[in-house]
Amino acid sequence: MKKIFLLFIALTLNSIQAQEVKTLTYFQNDTLKLDLDLYLPKVKAGEKIPLIMFAFGGGFSGGERTSEKDFGKFMAQNGYAIASISYSLYMKGKDFGCKGTLTEKIKAIQIGVSDMWQATGFLIENANKYNLDTSKIFISGISAGAEIGFHASFWDYKLMNLYKGNIPENFKYKGFIGGSGAIQDINLITKERAIPMLLAHGNNDDTVPYSAGSHRSCPTNASGWLILFGSYAVYNQMNDLHKDIELITFCGGGHEFSGYLFHDGKQYVLDFVNNVLAGKKFQSHLIMPSNKKGKDSGKYLFCE
Repeated sequence: MKKIFLLFIALTLNSIQAQEVKTLTYFQNDTLKLDLDLYLPKVKAGEKIPLIMFAFGGGFSGGERTSEKDFGKFMAQNGYAIASISYSLYMKGKDFGCKGTLTEKIKAIQIGVSDMWQATGFLIENANKYNLDTSKIFISGISAGAEIGFHASFWDYKLMNLYKGNIPENFKYKGFIGGSGAIQDINLITKERAIPMLLAHGNNDDTVPYSAGSHRSCPTNASGWLILFGSYAVYNQMNDLHKDIELITFCGGGHEFSGYLFHDGKQYVLDFVNNVLAGKKFQSHLIMPSNKKGKDSGKYLFCE
């Protein structure tokens, strides 16, 4: 019994020592300071670490980068660096719903994407300092953070005029992990621009559409009406392009499942990034019953 206890202590200490968290300022001017928390695994000298960028959810008006500490620690324990970023909450104190202003909603996404690109560029510039592998940078996010991830992956920063940094010209994220996110234009996802994806979404989400639909289920005459293409629409687009994608649908579930991949579903994320880096080809759609909180999987043929 004593040996088991000592082994447990040793394993616990090893787990704690196997990672560190650094808080870094990736952007600062006279009015704005943006930080990120970089979760780093313990690696051998000279070993380069794959990196996952992460953006929290909160409707561009709330939330904080420290909300997913467990995800950062889990991935660091498994050999991945996580950069959980703060970004500009442009919609704070504003209406991000149906009575809001469409141009303001779009601007919130644009600013969030610009911040993500800024953070990515900062870590690319400092890759040697933190032993990061710049050819293996994934991007991820929850809800609003997933919308940042989608658009950061498929908007062209050279054309968008949102970011003046020095991300390499032919840079592409290695893959995207998104919880209940959506993209404004499905045609941005082309054969040339497509990257492997792992998505999770409730098919009854009335905040961010599961397929094609309006943000917050707004009517077409609403001032804040914004058409978005959610996870299932993206899944079909990627299928048509014969590109790698995994989708987890919570049958009957709403927006409450936006954080699933980064909470109960962390193993799905780990398997996904491992498979991408191993060059595995895949395409799958797992349907889970929402009343089980995703812990038991089941097939619902007509869930979509």
